[in-house]
Amino acid sequence: MRQVMEPHPRADTNTAPSAQQPGEAARRTPPSRPSSPRSGRSGEVPVGAPEGLVVPGRGAARAVPAVGASAEGGGASAEGGRDETEGGRDEAEGGRDEAERGADPERGPGASEAERGPGASEPERGPGASGAERGPEAQSERLRFLDLVARRIARGVDLDDVLRGLYETAVPAFADAVLVHLREPLPTGEGRPAEPLVLRLHSFAQGPGDAVTAAPAGAAGPVRPTVTGPFAELLLARRPVFGDVPEIESVVTELLEPVAGVPTTPAPGRRLIIAPLYGRRHLLGTVALLRAAGRPAFTADDLLVAAQLATHTALGVDASMPYGHEASVADALQLRMLPSSLPETTGVRLASRYLPAAETSQVGGDWYDAIPLPGNRVALVVGDVIGHSMTSAAMMGQLRTTVQTLARLDLPPEEVLYHLDEQAQRLGSEHMATCLYAIYDPISQRLLVADAGHPPPVLLHPDGSGEVLQVPPGAPIGVGGVPFETWELPAPTGGTLLLYTDGLVESRHRDVWTGVELLRGRLEEVAARGAPPPLDMLCDAVLTVLDPDARDDDVALLAARFEGFAPLNVAYWFLSPQPQTAGRARQLTRRALHRWGLSSMLDATELMVSEVVTNAVRYASRPIALRLLRTDVLRCEVGDDSPQVPRMRRAQAGDEGGRGLFLVDQLARRWGATLLSTGKVVWFEQQIPEEYRQQGPDAA
Repeated sequence: MRQVMEPHPRADTNTAPSAQQPGEAARRTPPSRPSSPRSGRSGEVPVGAPEGLVVPGRGAARAVPAVGASAEGGGASAEGGRDETEGGRDEAEGGRDEAERGADPERGPGASEAERGPGASEPERGPGASGAERGPEAQSERLRFLDLVARRIARGVDLDDVLRGLYETAVPAFADAVLVHLREPLPTGEGRPAEPLVLRLHSFAQGPGDAVTAAPAGAAGPVRPTVTGPFAELLLARRPVFGDVPEIESVVTELLEPVAGVPTTPAPGRRLIIAPLYGRRHLLGTVALLRAAGRPAFTADDLLVAAQLATHTALGVDASMPYGHEASVADALQLRMLPSSLPETTGVRLASRYLPAAETSQVGGDWYDAIPLPGNRVALVVGDVIGHSMTSAAMMGQLRTTVQTLARLDLPPEEVLYHLDEQAQRLGSEHMATCLYAIYDPISQRLLVADAGHPPPVLLHPDGSGEVLQVPPGAPIGVGGVPFETWELPAPTGGTLLLYTDGLVESRHRDVWTGVELLRGRLEEVAARGAPPPLDMLCDAVLTVLDPDARDDDVALLAARFEGFAPLNVAYWFLSPQPQTAGRARQLTRRALHRWGLSSMLDATELMVSEVVTNAVRYASRPIALRLLRTDVLRCEVGDDSPQVPRMRRAQAGDEGGRGLFLVDQLARRWGATLLSTGKVVWFEQQIPEEYRQQGPDAA
């Protein structure tokens, strides 16, 4: 069809000048002429532009005239019809621009020409319609179709949305199946793309009304053809080709493998077009367009349409890559700020869940943490920085780091929140956060809780009843000048404490307190099935209280199952800081190990206890605390009121001291010193032989 490649002859050659309306000659545009692509927008065609449609890869001299630009283009009838490309609206008929509503394969016979696409059949004209009758309308149809494609693809933000726009408009209006292969890895920025050229199937669409299908996994794919030689040269030439080109016969089978019902041997011939996706700087991949056997094959003019489809898609993919890169960076940032794993602490079991926001950016300020403390205690933390942005995620990371530092000082919960509030004010008054900080002691089976504007924790009792803990909330972190309070509560063995952020209980359809009651009821339902429910199952069941249609916030969830610590596995003494204290400590240690049946560990343990207690006596001014804990390891803790933390050093041959911690380092599995607000704790651990380990928390 030459009318696609060249301007039509003047339709009004024999029209007398007197028949023209006043000013008509002044309104006419000159005939189509080659257009120069604008920087960074090659292939984009403004509707009604007088310079024509640029065909990528063909040069500026090959252009399709814009419909309605002049009488030569056939867009204006002799009866004064309106230019359809300027508004797509026939005001005399009161019709609506069908292309604006997008291609809909199920609209039936009433669909507009733009919706049917340039490859749709025209039964109303019949097969005998002449090229002169169909030529001008074919150009208008193609331009309206390409305008629809350009607008739909331009709405895409990320890669999947861009490709979905291609599938929705091209199938079945132009093709019966579309496959997109993208370069692996996709080139970004100014750097050179990876060599050799490798394509991977990203997704495809097939048949009217079918959903977009991602690249299949397993034995069926994904297809990864390594493209070299003549085919690569065709792609780099930036021009679409038919399936019967000899250079691509060897790769057609690989490219079409996931599409069922399409013959690949022999090649589909002119029912297949492969067009390169060439962005602003690099080759990004290919798009394969196929037609089934019951439909006319592609023509040379369809190559021009395919080139425009590929150009708009490539520019959309190119524009989506920075967005995808930012999203991946933000996602990685937040995942790195959350704990990669929870500590395994004797006396408590932990489980957690995190869900990003459903409708907003995936980056939020919700976090949770579990921090081991001296004496087998554990700090349980959950917080929520207000807002969804990179700034919120960054502030969350700083607050979480601050909480970890304060927790290791073994400060009480109200002091942790006080210093956290100070830090938040230094980061900027425009950001606030809520936080709940709790300390669980498995030996005393008590819970210390302080709340800074956060939803209250829920406790599932061993008997299956749920309780919303009445912890008075303080002001949010960042307000400043507001004191916080610590509340002490019982933590029964077998109970489960649930800490969460407001995204779990609050949505657009319900308030926080309604959601908290739903959460408590859900916990009781799960506990009624079998007590106690496994923690992972409990967390998954809790997430079912979410409102999927109205959720727009992150969810952080931390569950703690209290197992307690059997009193028979604890030995605890207070000793005066006197010279004979080291001997007394050895005697008490010997007695405890005999009671636990650990006589084989007696010599090493006595020596290490003596050295650590001797060091504490040297600096302490108040009674020294000595505690032995038996789990799968034997842990010894010596606490005093001196803030001076001991350091291991290598003693010289003539030195009388300096060998105590060196011996501890050689004999213990691990050891350390923890600085507290009231002094310090020096501890060490030894592995208990397998045959002497306790079986369960209540074993004697």
